[in-house]
Amino acid sequence: MTDPLKVLFAAAEAAPFIKVGGLGDVAGSLPAALHALDSGLDLRLALPFHKDIHIPGAPPKKIANLSLPYGQEIIPVSIYQTSHQGVCVYLIENALIREAKSVYSVDNYQDGLKFTSFCLAALAFVKMLDWRPDILHMHDWHAAPAAVALNQQDDEFFEGIASMLTVHNLPYLGQGTREALAVFGLRPQAHKGLPEWANRLPLPAALALADKITTVSPGYAAEILTKEFASGLEDFLRSRKGDIQGILNGLDIQSFDPRTDPLITAKFDAETIDARKDNKQYLVSEFELVPDPDIPLITIISRMDDQKGIDIAMDGLRKVLGRPWQAVILGSGSPEIEAQVRELQADHPDRIRAVMRYDAELARHLYAGADMILIPSRYEPCGLTQMIAMRYGCVPLARAVGGLKDTILDPSQGEEFTGFLFEQAAPEAFAAAVERALDVFAGPPVWQQIQRRGMNQDFSWQASAREYLALYKQMMYDKRTIGKVVVDDEI
Repeated sequence: MTDPLKVLFAAAEAAPFIKVGGLGDVAGSLPAALHALDSGLDLRLALPFHKDIHIPGAPPKKIANLSLPYGQEIIPVSIYQTSHQGVCVYLIENALIREAKSVYSVDNYQDGLKFTSFCLAALAFVKMLDWRPDILHMHDWHAAPAAVALNQQDDEFFEGIASMLTVHNLPYLGQGTREALAVFGLRPQAHKGLPEWANRLPLPAALALADKITTVSPGYAAEILTKEFASGLEDFLRSRKGDIQGILNGLDIQSFDPRTDPLITAKFDAETIDARKDNKQYLVSEFELVPDPDIPLITIISRMDDQKGIDIAMDGLRKVLGRPWQAVILGSGSPEIEAQVRELQADHPDRIRAVMRYDAELARHLYAGADMILIPSRYEPCGLTQMIAMRYGCVPLARAVGGLKDTILDPSQGEEFTGFLFEQAAPEAFAAAVERALDVFAGPPVWQQIQRRGMNQDFSWQASAREYLALYKQMMYDKRTIGKVVVDDEI
């Protein structure tokens, strides 16, 4: 009987414990999908024990105490254990994590201290437990210090552990955290091919040290090799092209299911899509819009930041005011971008409604009732918005980047199209795509066919989990035959 493949999965957030963005969806859903796919896989999830964490089920049990060198001091650490959907979960607590007001802050140094302590405690704990993972699977810069620590360990317990880094959002390199890593004794080193400035940041260091790099869509894996999307690392990333693989994120199809969703007005599926009109009517009534089924209801559900291209949409919508449409825009973030949305509403109060807050329940109503969702992102590593929208029969219109172009088929790609794409991050290109979509909406039978095709797409985690499992097994073969990554001199 062979030993199970052991994987330590490290992330800053994971639903349902705590979720800020798409990373939380992935770290919450992928371990459970892998566990369901292969019962012989011993995968354990490590999370910081954030102050606002939600614990589903019974309270976690404290199972260990340890301490870490912290400058000239020692920081005590407590380890708690719980489980979710069959996956063992370790919650790591210390004063830096416990006293933080939020998962992420604007203080990069403090975040660096918090996440570095989390990574070092996770490694120290598995040694204490005498549970040696075959693979360390890290997510984004918050877990990247674990790669640096693993490489600098002078302990045979850690020899031969393979490492994988999943990049959810490359521009977040861990800027401003060098001194925080140094407090815990992690030294910057010169990694072959990395720019000198990048050696001092945790994510680039992990990109150099990881045996495999994954991104959250095939499209994004290709894009990070280009100057536009690589955050200054394009030459280095091209040198590692053979170790980079894009695996599309999945969607929690049990949670996002219009047949059973308790939050929406009328439940429906692809065969009973006519019932969807009641959800639109609810929104039109709630927001006091014109109750005309021939007027398309457009929505935006998004963070208000530069990445999401909301400014492109605001300028672009002004170019199509001659056409009939109404819009509900939901989100929060940059005060400047929120002001642009409110300005559009003030200029056109008969057709625009701006809701500047995070509201998960309203988002469900919008997915289930709006005719079209706009996703004008400047870059989008994967995106779940378009997947959720299609599952609810809300037709996506998006920029052709990253996971958006991997999941949406434009009319130019054939008759089985599921949405509309535009290439340039410019109001003119966006407006032209809106015009095309409005033309198609004018023929209801065709529009309903688009909705049904989107609803019938398979965005479950099962296919993605198979790809990750295959990559885990390939990594173990490679590790046995190739060995450990070697770095150059200490800086």
